[in-house]
Amino acid sequence: MTQPFFIDTHCHLDAAEFDADRPTVHAHTRAAGVVRCVIPAVEAANFDTVRLLAHTQQDTYALGIHPLYTPQATEADLAQLDAALHAHRQDPRLVAIGEIGLDGFVPQLNTPEALAKQQVFYKAQLKLAQQHQLPVLLHVRRTADLLLKGLRDTPGVGGIAHAFNGSLQQAQAFIALGFKLGFGGALTYDRALQLRRLATELPLSAIVLETDAPDMPPHWLYATAEQRAAGQLQGRNQPAELPRIAQVLADLRGISLAQVAAVTTANARTALPRLQ
Repeated sequence: MTQPFFIDTHCHLDAAEFDADRPTVHAHTRAAGVVRCVIPAVEAANFDTVRLLAHTQQDTYALGIHPLYTPQATEADLAQLDAALHAHRQDPRLVAIGEIGLDGFVPQLNTPEALAKQQVFYKAQLKLAQQHQLPVLLHVRRTADLLLKGLRDTPGVGGIAHAFNGSLQQAQAFIALGFKLGFGGALTYDRALQLRRLATELPLSAIVLETDAPDMPPHWLYATAEQRAAGQLQGRNQPAELPRIAQVLADLRGISLAQVAAVTTANARTALPRLQ
């Protein structure tokens, strides 16, 4: 029987957590049937890092400025992003602009001034996506409606709503605008009732898989605060966990792992056409 294969649409493989054993992580990724990873940048300082890593590992990458990095970002960073998108426009491994978006969860980013600056960078990067004809990887955390407004004001921009955890109505609004929704480790928690309901009620054609590695660990890697205080280490998330996350989705929907693999891989290629 042929092994199912997967695309991890969002993993930060350039993170320091992988510095000690990145080649081993990559080998485990491919052995698990994860044939491609999308490595998003988070600030101008790591544009070259993610690009070179994607080429080294035969993966793909995205360039963008994450909302958590907007407090220190400047107009020069947007100019650098535009220049990088021009310089690498023929690079087939450059598949999106990302990770961009808005964050309504982190307190220091939720002041009127900080949120306004986030909005400036979000809207500017949507314009760049429109100009360069690239999809976007969206950071969506308690900001779905604001993100949707920006998309409606910038027609023709599609992509992936990463780590989606909004309402059914918001999910349907993203889908109507041509977006796929990213599901990962959070789906594996029994208590994630709304997220699991979304994963079963939404059309499978709207779903892509991701790990957000090293973050967003599935339940089998998670250690509670009490466990960590007692010396138990939190497990590190990595792309090789994706098939097991996919199995959770398959079980929730009552379908085969092979079907989940085939459809979510096709969905990723639809959302990010250069993955073809």
